[in-house]
Amino acid sequence: MSVRVESGRRFGAQSMWEPLRRVLVRPPDAAGCSAWRAYGWRAEPDAGELEREHEAFRALLAEAGAEVIVARTPLPMNPDAIYTYDPALVTERGAILLRPGKEGRRGEPDTMAADLVEAGVPILGRLEPPALAEGGDTVWLDELTLLVGLGYRTNEAGAEALRALLPGVDVLAYDLPHLNGAGEVLHLMSLLSPLDRDLALVYLPLMPVRLVQLLEARGVRLVQVPEDEFWSMGPNVLALGPRRALALDGNPETRRRMEAAGVEVRVYAGETLSRLGDGGPTCLTRPLLRG
Repeated sequence: MSVRVESGRRFGAQSMWEPLRRVLVRPPDAAGCSAWRAYGWRAEPDAGELEREHEAFRALLAEAGAEVIVARTPLPMNPDAIYTYDPALVTERGAILLRPGKEGRRGEPDTMAADLVEAGVPILGRLEPPALAEGGDTVWLDELTLLVGLGYRTNEAGAEALRALLPGVDVLAYDLPHLNGAGEVLHLMSLLSPLDRDLALVYLPLMPVRLVQLLEARGVRLVQVPEDEFWSMGPNVLALGPRRALALDGNPETRRRMEAAGVEVRVYAGETLSRLGDGGPTCLTRPLLRG
């Protein structure tokens, strides 16, 4: 199921909240479920349930008005490959292939490159060693401001490489907290999801102070996720458009707070798809075109 975009544009996503027009997703590979331990999943996923939840997730994206592009280039034995946000960054000039900090995901950018080109997205550049960066550590605050989280998955060399590839864009880097260490993913988007130009969902206790100050200076109102819903991916929300959000079901207080701020919230079932692999709705999508 998909909705065709009437505009001639096929790519460009230097925004986190403008209407989602085209999006790349990757369906789960049943054989890859057997590699769940190697990739740090919390339990072995049921392949049938994983596929059913992903199919329903794709349907929600299409119903929201996006053209859903399904990646078909083979990438066997990698359950994390469904989290398509991480291997690349799509800009107004093309895609930047990133270099994941998680070693088992290092092959994903090259595989995604084939799917991006097939979808009409040119390759603008790529990160090379020693640069590391994952998409989950990148957040567009506006069209000319890219926030980058520095932690166990993205390093300073990665931020520098993005600066070189994005002339005219202010790439601002912030240190992320250690929390549970390198064994558990903590991306910048684990703490922050923009909902509109002037509204963002955050888990405030772990946010970098300088970033909070920047958001306040830019006039961004903060909707705070309660502590007990941080651990169930409450802050990880995909904006379908300004003040329109898709969230993982099971965080009722976070949903109530977003709705109180004027956000229309849809939810999806992701007990297998999201909770076992620690990847929410942003992780499951690579926006190709917004606006």
